[in-house]
Amino acid sequence: MQQAAGTNRPRAALILMTLIYGANFMDRQVLSVLAEPIKHDLLLSDTQIGLLGGFVFALFYSVFGVPVAYLADRASRVRILTAACTVWSVCCAACGLATNFAHLAMARIGVGLGEAGGVPPSYSLISDMFPAERRTRALAIFSLGIPIGLGLGSALAGWSSSILGWRASMLIVGLPGLVLAAAFFLLVKEPVRGGFDTGRAADRPSLWSCVKTFYGTPRIAVPALACAFGAFANLSIMGWFSAYLIRVLGMRLDQIGTYLSITIVIGMGLGNLASGWLIDRLAKRDPRAYVLVPAGAFALAIPFFIAGLEAQHWQTALPLIGIALGISQGYLAAAAALVQNELPSTQRSTGGALLLLVVNLIGLGGGPVFVGMISDWAAPVYGTGALRIGLYGLVPFMVLAVVFNLISARLIRRSKSRSRTEAVAVAS
Repeated sequence: MQQAAGTNRPRAALILMTLIYGANFMDRQVLSVLAEPIKHDLLLSDTQIGLLGGFVFALFYSVFGVPVAYLADRASRVRILTAACTVWSVCCAACGLATNFAHLAMARIGVGLGEAGGVPPSYSLISDMFPAERRTRALAIFSLGIPIGLGLGSALAGWSSSILGWRASMLIVGLPGLVLAAAFFLLVKEPVRGGFDTGRAADRPSLWSCVKTFYGTPRIAVPALACAFGAFANLSIMGWFSAYLIRVLGMRLDQIGTYLSITIVIGMGLGNLASGWLIDRLAKRDPRAYVLVPAGAFALAIPFFIAGLEAQHWQTALPLIGIALGISQGYLAAAAALVQNELPSTQRSTGGALLLLVVNLIGLGGGPVFVGMISDWAAPVYGTGALRIGLYGLVPFMVLAVVFNLISARLIRRSKSRSRTEAVAVAS
């Protein structure tokens, strides 16, 4: 009976969605890896690089994602995801044709518009393919697309640009998404909505009603804010990591292609799987696991990150910062699982988009440009070391991620206590 609720091949569909998510992040990572040659070729500042990797992309990605997700709660999620992957792959390749900041910004806007239709439909599809007790692990596997994409993006961009230049790298990185989009459309069947849900009305509320439910429910909104602070730190680190290793610690592009890609895939991949397994195991007894595990992870990651910034050689900095990223990587899968479990099936795509709206406007939209602005401000005094100062500015946001996850734990406990009290009152 449960099999009928999902696609006829849920694991195969999950693998394809994970690879598409990897293509999503591969297209993002290529700009981070190629930041230095692009900066010198197009005569850009760190602030402009931060805008291209952050705000310019995040604004359109986040805002456009809400109406696309609302449509995905009513139309074929398979077709929407296929179209989205096609659009962002073409626009990533178009980045290689840019001759100035404006041209590159327009191509990045296209990437953002395409990727807006990627994650929310995927969250919803996964929730209809796997029951609640296996959902965090499934979402953690899906989140493996992040290290896979970042690792492959680093490898492809690093190796190809050292031989063919940054423009050819953009074209090469855009191609895999087109193949994956075709495979997904041909092989994946649209699952039944809400097949694993019990006792939930299958109403189709308005977009405004979904927004009010999401942001008006503290046990959803506050964890989303905690996730946004975590993203502010982690996405900024990833956005500037390659430039930091090259500019400050003297790493070469071909070394980036080898060592950074290995570090990302192993560290962040293991972090995703471990956090997903741990949360699913603990959440059976205590639903606060969705926020307590990320809180502990960020608290543990902070000293590794600081030690990595203090390191004077890339051979030391790379594994230390890689450990920090790996430990804290499960924050997004945890928040996504919490949101998907709290909302009915007719609101899950929209709920996923509203989560990403907060996470990406604050985290991706603010973080990279924040680091770039601090770096530009500190450059007259610290020279190439100014980027280290910018990255130090992320530590307070890691602390905020810990604090807001702990606040979320109190809200969840209070909500569950209230629910038990109401259940006892009704029974009596």
